[in-house]
This record gives sequence, structure tokens and C-alpha cells, in this order.
Amino acid sequence: MPKTRPLPETGSIHLDARGGDRALRISWHQEAGVVVLSLWRDNVCTGSFRLDVDEVPEVIAVLRAGLDQAYDRALARRKAGLGEVG
Repeated sequence: MPKTRPLPETGSIHLDARGGDRALRISWHQEAGVVVLSLWRDNVCTGSFRLDVDEVPEVIAVLRAGLDQAYDRALARRKAGLGEVG
């Protein structure tokens, strides 16, 4: 089995919300002008996607919009729950 390669200087690992040994690795490869998104299970890469650096802002915008909506809904639920107490 091949050894896991260390992340480049700029990168991160995010564990899957379902638990287990699944993870997403994000690594910048400045020399190639890409960000690599790779899916890992245990210490084995099961798939990867190379995203051109010029496409990253659009991906960030989509994630930001989803985060804003999720946050607004969570805040509204929290306020509604607080309003019922009393």
C-alpha cells in the first residue's frame, strides 16, 4: 500500500460528517496553478479533482452563499425557540 504523502505548505484535512475514516484533503499546487481536492478512506486516496486556480473564487462564492443561508436559518430557529420560552 502506498504511503500517504504529506500536505503541501498550503492545505488542510477535513473529516467527513458521517464519521468513519473518510476525509477530504485540500492542497494548493502553486506550480501547477491548481487546487487538488482528494477523498481519502483510512490512508488511501480514493479519488481526486484538480480545480484550476481561476475557478476557486466561484467555488468559494457557492460555499459562502450556502453558509450564509444555513446560518440565517439556524439563527431564525434559535430566535424562534427563545421566543417560546418564558
